[in-house]
Amino acid sequence: MNQYKHHTHLSHRTGWLRAAVMGANDGIVSTASLIVGVAAANTSQQGILIAGLAGLVAGAMSMAAGEYVSVSSQADTEKADLAIEQKSIEQNFEFEQDELSKIYQDRGVEPAIAKQVAQQLMEYDALGAHARDDIGICDTGTAQPVQAALYSAITFTIGAAFPLIIAWLMPLNLLIPLVAIGSLVFLSLLGAIAAKTGGASIFTGAIRVTFWGSLAMASTAGIGQLFSL
Repeated sequence: MNQYKHHTHLSHRTGWLRAAVMGANDGIVSTASLIVGVAAANTSQQGILIAGLAGLVAGAMSMAAGEYVSVSSQADTEKADLAIEQKSIEQNFEFEQDELSKIYQDRGVEPAIAKQVAQQLMEYDALGAHARDDIGICDTGTAQPVQAALYSAITFTIGAAFPLIIAWLMPLNLLIPLVAIGSLVFLSLLGAIAAKTGGASIFTGAIRVTFWGSLAMASTAGIGQLFSL
């Protein structure tokens, strides 16, 4: 009886997971820090909410634009590399086949088998073989600018909404501690979920984002206190 059990790999999640975690994390940290900093300067609750809402909108747009431009640059580089490789395959087919064979030999494949594998892969999909094994471009890691921009903007908005809702519902005298504590709870949950989704340590993921969130809010609270003196 075959005891082999199929297992699911997690690397295909890296593209959207990175953008989603970054967006949500930035949404919580930046908005909570903004709210805490403005509140520490003895601003009215209405002013705090306006600042928080403005930070949400500006941050979501900034995240979307930044991700789109960044990932588009990566996509452009990948396309340029593939164009160079395609031209080399068309002009120097045997050289590219030998190069592929050498790559497999360096990975431990016997020369005769490596040459046979390279020949068959070149006949089946020459560019695809070189994209994977020579350049390092694969389907799971291919840059997707629109997907990254959408995930970042949406998750930033969701993340930023949490501290903003707390600031809206809570009385002004409790606003700073409740926004800070609530945001740190959200951050720890986000870190744990992201770590679980990516197959990493839940504890490490939670502590990592909570630490940096605490540092950011403490810094902006200090700046707000300076302006309240």
